[in-house]
Amino acid sequence: MSPPPKNPSRPSTAFANAAFRANFTTYVLAMMADNIEHVISYWVAFQKFHSPALAGFAVISHWTPFLLFSVAVGALGDRFDPRRLVQCGMALFITCSLGWGWFFLTDSLTMSDAVVLLTIHGIAGVLWQTSNQLLLHDLVGHAQLSSAVRLNATARYLGVLVGPAVGGIILLGLGPVHGLFLNAVFYLPLVLWMWKAPCGPRFRRGEPPPARAVRGLTDILDTVRDIAGHRIIVSVTLLAGAASFFIGNSYQAQMPGFAQDLGHGNPGVAYSSLLAADACGAMLAGILLETLPLLRPNPRTALLLAVVWAIAIFCFALTRSYPAALALLFTAGVFELSFSSMAQTLVQLDAPAAIRGRVIGLFNMASLGLRAFSGVTVGLLGSLVGVHVSLAAAAITLLVTILCLLLAQRSAGAVPAQG
Repeated sequence: MSPPPKNPSRPSTAFANAAFRANFTTYVLAMMADNIEHVISYWVAFQKFHSPALAGFAVISHWTPFLLFSVAVGALGDRFDPRRLVQCGMALFITCSLGWGWFFLTDSLTMSDAVVLLTIHGIAGVLWQTSNQLLLHDLVGHAQLSSAVRLNATARYLGVLVGPAVGGIILLGLGPVHGLFLNAVFYLPLVLWMWKAPCGPRFRRGEPPPARAVRGLTDILDTVRDIAGHRIIVSVTLLAGAASFFIGNSYQAQMPGFAQDLGHGNPGVAYSSLLAADACGAMLAGILLETLPLLRPNPRTALLLAVVWAIAIFCFALTRSYPAALALLFTAGVFELSFSSMAQTLVQLDAPAAIRGRVIGLFNMASLGLRAFSGVTVGLLGSLVGVHVSLAAAAITLLVTILCLLLAQRSAGAVPAQG
């Protein structure tokens, strides 16, 4: 392990590490490409089929692999080289972009073809994200891990923010076919970087983790038992799972409806601005937390940050003022990145080395996989009572859950902050 920083109030930034900078840059490009593909493929598929069912399947296929396979992929990362898992994910992403481009070029896309490509895309995501998080510890060590996780989360939002804009430009300038063929190129830098990146089993100090079979769903129960005594991991994993289950990113999928209800000028501009406000808030949080010694990783702090996020989402759900909605989404972005990156950092720091991949996989199962159900808590319920009411109800339920976690943590005793 790397020695702790001399001044704990100003931990070393992961950007000082050249290997991490290369990983960050290639990660942003791949995340941008992921979102470019969404913009182009969703648009053309909508124009061809006009199918709400297909749009719903796109959400399910994106998150369900995280629910089913995150722990299994983490177990594979414990046993094999996670770099190769990332490369497999990139290969599947490239296959999807080329596949969409081919079907659009030949005008032969069917509903079943779209379902297959969307499913492949979801599997690619879980191979990539879980393995990439496992490699962060290898790249930067203990001292810079908090910074690396936070910057990695910021990179995700940067890709989410830039990807749709670049995708729109490519769609208008090159058309869907050439745009998707070009998009496949954006994944290649990460493929090449992972070929010789200084991370993976060969670069880990100490005894290697014992080889064990990957047992699929059984690994989930084993991992839950293994972490039962780790109060930090249990606390923040429950937090991430509750936030994902009740809200997740469901409000982003409902943003066109919010933009229309707020009735501020051009609905398309209003929609884009609301999405941008959320992403910009997250970007600002990443920058501030990286440059200023504001918050040290601590389960109670993560829970309190999540409380503010839930309140901001609740207020956004009920506001009828467009400027207020922008401000609330900006605030939500700030606190979402803050608590989610802190929770992931705590899991990385506290996970036993021999099962780190499985523990990270379990966390991703909670924080990403359970988002598949937020479409029910917000979307399906919203079709019955209105999306404003359903989102507000989800935020209140989450807030109560977080308060219960805070009370449970208080009764169990304070947990020290992590370095």
